[in-house]
Amino acid sequence: MSLVDFSSDAFIVAFFLYCFGFLFYGVAIIGRKFSNRNSEDHLRRWGRIAFITSLLGFAAHLTFFFTRWAGGGHIPTSNMYEFMTFLAMMVMLAFIVVYAIYRKPMLGFFTLPLVVIIVAFAAVFPQEVQPLIPPLQSIWLKIHVTTAALGEAFFAVGFAAGLMYLLRVVDFNSQEKSMRLQQRWVEFTLYVVVIIIAFIGSVFSFRGMGYEAHFIQETVSISSQGVESTKTDEVSYSMPPIFKPYNSQVQSMDTFLGVKEPLFETPSWMKGVDAARKLNTIVWSIINGTILYGLIRLVLRRRIGAAVHSVMDGVDPDDLDEISYRAIAIGYPIFTLGALIFAMIWAYIAWSRFWGWDPKEVWALITWLYYTAYLHLRLSRGWHGRKSAWIAVVGFVVVMFTLIGVNLVLVGLHSYAGV
Repeated sequence: MSLVDFSSDAFIVAFFLYCFGFLFYGVAIIGRKFSNRNSEDHLRRWGRIAFITSLLGFAAHLTFFFTRWAGGGHIPTSNMYEFMTFLAMMVMLAFIVVYAIYRKPMLGFFTLPLVVIIVAFAAVFPQEVQPLIPPLQSIWLKIHVTTAALGEAFFAVGFAAGLMYLLRVVDFNSQEKSMRLQQRWVEFTLYVVVIIIAFIGSVFSFRGMGYEAHFIQETVSISSQGVESTKTDEVSYSMPPIFKPYNSQVQSMDTFLGVKEPLFETPSWMKGVDAARKLNTIVWSIINGTILYGLIRLVLRRRIGAAVHSVMDGVDPDDLDEISYRAIAIGYPIFTLGALIFAMIWAYIAWSRFWGWDPKEVWALITWLYYTAYLHLRLSRGWHGRKSAWIAVVGFVVVMFTLIGVNLVLVGLHSYAGV
């Protein structure tokens, strides 16, 4: 067995240990209400089991990381699969650091699902070891990417604690207008999380069925000299095509639920080779996410936020507010070094300039400015509690767009990280 194959096995072990860790945290948090013994003893005992299981998952994750590094010949952070697995590992490390400070099992109940989702999302992308392209053959790949990801990992823990705070303090039984607005936004946040889970489930489900559809797309372009040229591309789908590429013909398409033709064609302004496929993926994720959300609501017989709120009795919201702030305060200087200072040094070495308004650079700066504003409002303006929590939650959306959206949607010098 090669090191790369062994690393893949270690990655699977890490994934399942994280899942078990989350389940044990669930037993610790939810089960204490039904425990015949002292609820605090129940919480402490199962919280310890959950944390040890999570640590074992982290050890397996480290094993994956270093064996893939040894087998692939370079640090595994060079494409979306490798980077997202590394980010999940850093989120786990950040959780361990914060947990060591505060010892709050509830934090694991919210952070472990985030780690599991990121790990599952990483598995969506091709997992082959790819050779490094010339711009990535630098020691700054290790320095820049690792520190930036670690800073973002602490932001993720801040997001988890901020969302916990909102779920704790928002009264889902209140009919007050301002409170009902907060109920809707918290529920919408959870709905988005369900959509992400549905996206991952959709990809693996259709892959498991072996679904394929192929299109031939013709693109007409006119050069600066007025010469017209036609380019032909093949576009492949792994999900049933609700939208087919603009100006394309079906080459082959598997039947799904009796449908043998795409339902719609993307508009002319979406001429890109991947534009229709990305739109198709988004629509499928929303459809399946909405169905999954409805099923969860049907089982719970109430909103997800209300169900989670009911298990958080006894949790001190001030502790959650402090944890969220502290995690972001730790991550901020690390992110500043990794995503800005080290990135600019590497940019100068690779491209002979510190700044070039590349989309990734711009969004890294936006992320830094956002968290700078967070710390300013918290320390100078006294924005604690709900205001601070909402900023932490929205901030992680900015982080994820910087990490994923820029790579997969926008075109720039960092597009090599996408797949």
